[in-house]
Amino acid sequence: MDSRTDVAIAVAQFAPGDDAAANLAEIARLAALAAARGARVVVFPEYSSLFTPQAGEAWLAAAEDVEGGAFTTALAGLAAALDVHLVAGMLERRPDDPRRVSNTVVAVAPVGGVVARYRKLHLYDAFGQRESDWVAPGDVEPPELFEAEGLRFGLQTCYDVRFPEVTRRIVDARADVVLMPAEWVRGPLKEAHWRTLTTARALENTVYVAAADHAPPVGAGNSMVVDPMGVELATIGEEASVALAWVSRERIDAVRRLNPALALRRFTVAER
Repeated sequence: MDSRTDVAIAVAQFAPGDDAAANLAEIARLAALAAARGARVVVFPEYSSLFTPQAGEAWLAAAEDVEGGAFTTALAGLAAALDVHLVAGMLERRPDDPRRVSNTVVAVAPVGGVVARYRKLHLYDAFGQRESDWVAPGDVEPPELFEAEGLRFGLQTCYDVRFPEVTRRIVDARADVVLMPAEWVRGPLKEAHWRTLTTARALENTVYVAAADHAPPVGAGNSMVVDPMGVELATIGEEASVALAWVSRERIDAVRRLNPALALRRFTVAER
């Protein structure tokens, strides 16, 4: 009898715009497609609730509360209807800082609503951009994980992938799979950076990484699922679509027997 615990996870790639209802309709379409193919967890991009190429007043107006907000309420209904976990980025309202929002990732379960959240730690003040003008960085807190199908899932987002310690802290909290919504802006060598960094975070931590990016023209696309040996199991090019990969505890354990890098390391991660 086969005792493997293979679980299908999906990355869902699209280009969110400034129409919240249209974004939710596309999320529903792609989530249904992924679920029909067998996915149990579906990851959508950063800023899935609403996005404009330039941050501004529209972001403040569109920001919502995580608990009871229209976006998470709609995700919860969709997760329940499809019996899947959904992960997506949103603009979160900040009552303590009304001139900025939080760049937040939420994980929503089929039962119970929001089961984990993550507020982006490192803001995209690079390559000519200034995300911090409109977005507040998240506090350094213990990573929030959720369980599905016998595996533990952690959250991070986009520019954080350039900081290896972010993923390492999530893995230290015992995540098996890191889910990474992103809005990876296109530019010189940016696609190469995306592929290299995403693969490195999986390889050095011997975990799966599922990274969902915006489709072009603003995003680089190339959403992917990478396994603990750095193998791209599934990749989307430039279109709005979904890609599935099957992940398992057995694969993680086998890789760690071959490459016990986590057990051999001599350093921990400390907050700066």
